[in-house]
Amino acid sequence: MAVAMAWLRRGAWGPARRCGLVAGRSYSGGGAYPSVSLTCPLPGVPKAVFAAAEGRERFETRVTVLENGLRVASQNKFGQFCTVGLLINSGSRHEAKYLSGISHFLEKLAFSSTAQFGSKDEILLTLEKHGGICDCQASRDTIMYAVSADAKGLDTVVNLLADVALQPRLSDEEIEMTRTAIRFELEDLNMRPDPEPLLTEMIHAAAYRENTVGLNRFCPVENTDKIDREVLHSYLRNYYTPDRMVLAGVGIEHEQLVECAKKYLLGVEPVWGSGQTKDVDRSVAQYTGGIVKVEKDMSDVSLGPTPIPELTHIMIGLESCSFLEEDFIPFAVLNMMMGGGGSFSAGGPGKGMFTRLYLNVLNRHHWMYNATSYHHSYEDTGLLCIHASADPKQVREMVEIITREFILMAGAVGEVELERAKTQLKSMLMMNLESRPVIFEDVGRQVLATNTRKLPHELCALISQVKSTDIKRVVTKMLHKKPAVAALGDLTDLPTYEHIQAALSSKDGRLPRMYRLFR
Repeated sequence: MAVAMAWLRRGAWGPARRCGLVAGRSYSGGGAYPSVSLTCPLPGVPKAVFAAAEGRERFETRVTVLENGLRVASQNKFGQFCTVGLLINSGSRHEAKYLSGISHFLEKLAFSSTAQFGSKDEILLTLEKHGGICDCQASRDTIMYAVSADAKGLDTVVNLLADVALQPRLSDEEIEMTRTAIRFELEDLNMRPDPEPLLTEMIHAAAYRENTVGLNRFCPVENTDKIDREVLHSYLRNYYTPDRMVLAGVGIEHEQLVECAKKYLLGVEPVWGSGQTKDVDRSVAQYTGGIVKVEKDMSDVSLGPTPIPELTHIMIGLESCSFLEEDFIPFAVLNMMMGGGGSFSAGGPGKGMFTRLYLNVLNRHHWMYNATSYHHSYEDTGLLCIHASADPKQVREMVEIITREFILMAGAVGEVELERAKTQLKSMLMMNLESRPVIFEDVGRQVLATNTRKLPHELCALISQVKSTDIKRVVTKMLHKKPAVAALGDLTDLPTYEHIQAALSSKDGRLPRMYRLFR
């Protein structure tokens, strides 16, 4: 640099002027600050060598399979903290040969006393030393034990996870407390103003009658007293096996996680013994369609100075596809295009106003309180549904509006509308993956289902490739299936299932006309 500055001070401006060098203000040495063009290399200065980005493979998800079949997956992410957890291919869909509600019990019993830790408090105190928190979530097809803590405490965290999953004490006192907690949760579920969790259960029960993902995710009240340690051990023996597990981590080195997995999860004898598995349910979901109705007085759901009006809730769904199929991405774009929400959006004016359920439904029919699209997807099936709510006297009209929206899905898709939905889907994907626990869950679930992981840029590329013809194709295929219907509230004016099915098979989505002599 000194050579270059000396050269500049000598006034060798010939070629330099052509590159945009001009004299500037004087500085203390008596010379002038030259104004240097950033696009022109400085004479006499060696060519800059920039630090190159490391290979992409450093940031890809790495997977190692241990001798016992356990998969260890990790994603590098810089920072002081890490998220590590065990994901197990076990959920309410696997309870066909068992009492319904076992997964619900296991979720509530998680992080209780184990062989090493005498109580939940002891576990929390151990995690507190590493600034850690823990959580367990059970879904229809997966149960997940997760811990976020300082990366330096990885050994302690994996030891804890192995103990919680494979060595739980399941004491009589803990099981009794769990029964009480579940009874309270079931009571709360039936009383809360938001019926969406209840409707989700009902639509799955209607779509997959008495099989796999149609089985109840919540423990029925009558089963709370029947589930004990013996029942739980019988289930755990079949489903908590290494080949059905993934140890996933984000924010730690892969080799370090593999070493911890070998130390605490290889050759470990579970508390229920390691007998031969014999009752594993490998059933594939069978879509049946159908209707589940619950007559319920919704007039006193929300009391107070501004009570929520009495509403009837309807959810109509059709079978989509598995998340392993190529059509999963077009269905995800379609769900984003439908969008919707409540009439009174917490996001303020403009939130989601460009989605179809806002433009075609909520903005035109002021008496509707809600119209929202949902897409549930599993390893072997999927369900696209629309939830709507309105006054009980307008149920028939509300159902017809929703069936019409299903039919319109197969119509023309505007280029601007499609691009907006694709951009919004990519945006949501990338924003969600800013969070370390979300990356952890994404890594774990993908590796559990496919043994690999599609990275965000790969998913964005697939979303960009979706065309309007893809949307029309998947909708046409979907409309050939029988509908699944869930209805909750005052159902006096609810159309028959046959009429809803006829509306979804028609050209305009209209319900068959009914003529009455007396009203």
